[in-house]
Amino acid sequence: MIDKLIEKIQKTGAPIVVGLDPMLKFIPDHILKQAFAEKDETLEGAAEAVWQFNKAIIDQIADLIPAVKPQIAMYEQFGVPGLSVFQKTVAYCKEKGLIVIGDIKRGDIGSTSAAYATAHLGKVKVGGSFCSAFDEDFVTVNPYLGSDGVQPFIDVCKEEQKGIFILVKTSNPSSGEFQDQFVKSGVTAGAIGAQMGGITFEDKPLYEVVGEKVAEWSAQCMGVNGYSSIGAVVGATYPEQGKILRKVMPHSFILVPGYGAQGGTGKDLIHFFDENRLGAIVNSSRGIIAAYQNEKYDKFGPEHFADASRQAVMDMITDIDQAFAGVGK
Repeated sequence: MIDKLIEKIQKTGAPIVVGLDPMLKFIPDHILKQAFAEKDETLEGAAEAVWQFNKAIIDQIADLIPAVKPQIAMYEQFGVPGLSVFQKTVAYCKEKGLIVIGDIKRGDIGSTSAAYATAHLGKVKVGGSFCSAFDEDFVTVNPYLGSDGVQPFIDVCKEEQKGIFILVKTSNPSSGEFQDQFVKSGVTAGAIGAQMGGITFEDKPLYEVVGEKVAEWSAQCMGVNGYSSIGAVVGATYPEQGKILRKVMPHSFILVPGYGAQGGTGKDLIHFFDENRLGAIVNSSRGIIAAYQNEKYDKFGPEHFADASRQAVMDMITDIDQAFAGVGK
């Protein structure tokens, strides 16, 4: 799957993924009113508004980008109707030729992770049939439970030619509460006593230790372009850590959230890429889908919100291009 993503990035010239993270406050009033008129102010009405909002944006940006990333929580808040729209959005994006990264951040004990992996990447056996539930191309995975929680996803990736992005250094402000803590690399709780014998262990931030594990896992799903379908999530808001992790995970594609609304800029992204401008894909969510609410795109207005999203994508492409053009100057 990573080779397919790379091909689409090269074709569009845009290492960009648009986060389809709809909230009702992002949806223009005319869409909300129409949806509520049809289905009342219910979960079904909210889900219909989300669908119409998503569809309009997808139609306007599909030719510019290689991938989208719907965040499942934004759909789950509307219950079963919301999950139905999540499924519908995934299917529609794939019809449009887009790679779909399901932002689900799952990770649990082995059997539970296996069920999550089956639901989102694989096929479940129902009697004599095998059925796909959500059928994304990639999903995001939380590695906190260790290999038990990650390996089931990798196994399904190998079976179905899919991929995952594992959380390593996330873009949120409090990520450092755990991820920046220094730990004794290579030491488990049961082995701490070994230090008493004079053995010295290297102190590393937890994100770097996780990155080393991702590099190890990545060997299981290598593509022909030198990158693995086992990738990592590293926030644009932490460019120095990104520079370190690019070296730690030389064969892992990096999904980079935090651009735009969270403060990341084009110049912050350079070190996430390799010398061929590959190795990373940058996410922007509300900066794209809610662009019409930004003063910069006032001229479009709510009626042309999807046109504002298209312009925001083009501006993001330009920003990244200019950042690369400035390297070495």
